[in-house]
Amino acid sequence: MHRLTSSPDRERLMSHIHEFSKRVKLSGSREEYESFLYLQQQMESYGYSTSLIQHDAYISLPGKARIVLDGKSLNCITHSMSHPSDPAGLAGELIYISEGTAHDYQSNDVAGKIVLISGIATEETAHLSRIHGVIGEIHISPNNNLYEMCVSPVWGSPDQYTRENLPAAVITTITQDDGAELIKRCEAGEVVTATLIATVDTGWRKTPILVCELLPDDRRNETEPFVLFSGHHDTWHFGVMDNGGANATMLEAARLLRENRADWQRGLRICFWSGHSHGRYSGSSWYADEYWSELNRRCVAHVNVDSTGADGAVILTNSAVIDELQSVASEAVYAETGQSHKGNRHGRAADQSFWGIGLPSIFGSVSHHLPSTEKMPTALGWWWHTPEDTAEHINPDNLIRDTRIVMHVLQQLLHSRILPFDYEKTANALITELENIQAKLQGRFDIRGLIEQALKLKKAAVALKQSIHNLSDENSRHINSALMSVSRNLVPLNYTQGDRYHHDNALPHSAWPALDGIRELANAANPNDIPFYVVRARQTRNRIAHALELATEAMSGALLAKSEN
Repeated sequence: MHRLTSSPDRERLMSHIHEFSKRVKLSGSREEYESFLYLQQQMESYGYSTSLIQHDAYISLPGKARIVLDGKSLNCITHSMSHPSDPAGLAGELIYISEGTAHDYQSNDVAGKIVLISGIATEETAHLSRIHGVIGEIHISPNNNLYEMCVSPVWGSPDQYTRENLPAAVITTITQDDGAELIKRCEAGEVVTATLIATVDTGWRKTPILVCELLPDDRRNETEPFVLFSGHHDTWHFGVMDNGGANATMLEAARLLRENRADWQRGLRICFWSGHSHGRYSGSSWYADEYWSELNRRCVAHVNVDSTGADGAVILTNSAVIDELQSVASEAVYAETGQSHKGNRHGRAADQSFWGIGLPSIFGSVSHHLPSTEKMPTALGWWWHTPEDTAEHINPDNLIRDTRIVMHVLQQLLHSRILPFDYEKTANALITELENIQAKLQGRFDIRGLIEQALKLKKAAVALKQSIHNLSDENSRHINSALMSVSRNLVPLNYTQGDRYHHDNALPHSAWPALDGIRELANAANPNDIPFYVVRARQTRNRIAHALELATEAMSGALLAKSEN
């Protein structure tokens, strides 16, 4: 266990919060760049080398919007990546489709209409609207706040193929009170016609990324492994919690971790992204693509941080973590708060653009609110993604606590002689998933060989874990190299469709999405379709089996090298 020797400084943290309260930081804006210069100055004062990169990103900034109904205008907002309307607006008949699930779309005649949906705007409804020919969306907020959202189902900047998946509907949000009246009219059978007027400024812009680095000593070693620590800096409105709190955490963690730099086993690279809020993670995805080879060779893990220090955020058990780092998260949370971390699975969010490369990842948001009778779109506070995200909602004690948790994790990753990855847990998760699918296949297809291979992986992981004592420097290098090789094979299976070089879409994914080719066969309802599904299932089985074989060989090879020494 790695105890913190210094605690975050309250005055420094709140000084950063004050600075971040000064500007609205839209991606690619002058104000955002000025704030990036502040980050750079701070990081250089802590002794980090810095590089402020400018790159092209596809950014969408919502403009003015209104809904005209019965000659009157409803208060509303439009959304990042929404399709803009013509200047005269988009007129259409409203149809209420509840929460806008796939079933809701399929069960209603929505083509050519404006759908009325209970809940915040999402990439899922934008995707479904495109598929079903919907021309507009009106979302009803869960309260009377209007929540800014990016609704693109494309992860990062679109290419010549994925741009066809960008939203085609004009997408807006109204308050709960206005929505309740519209629902009542639609459910009464009244034909309601509305006109949506929305301006959205979407296109390619130069956006910044600040890259800061420090190695265990002053020698510049281009092969030195490093931990990636990241968070976005662009904001909706002033965004003092999201993501000013996290940026303050990043700065203070960078300053304090440097104190024990001589004990680091690997370097620390800190990246502040733009394009998170207005480009669907365009900054982190660009960085993953541009520096793919270096990240593949040198990066051991990714720690992301978002929205720390919120007032009322007392739950520390729900933050996301990949299977092999669950014990690291649990130790940090328990040591700093006494709460027992649950090890929740990552969702498809939070600048997690590095799973294809194979980087084990931990966190996003760290602390959350209790379930409330007041409807909130997330557990990050009612002010999230609104103009009310200001300094008054930062609790200094919570900010110190969250920063300590993040520092604890980083210190473990930086100081541990052997990378603290527990691939027995990963193997167990995979075995459970495979056994569940095998039961659903009902004899259509045999994946017992995959289960056996996953059991071999588990056996090798247990043996490697038990061997980590009295290691020479050479043994340690062999084992760490093996663990990185394992991650390059297993993380893409656990969190992507299996393609290491292209980003999956931003829609929700199943656990172990690389298994979908087999999972779809298990769920196929039409007997005539089964032979077609078997073709894909067979190819999927081969990909999974090969990755498991390579991961097992890497761990077994490290054990053999240790025994020979």
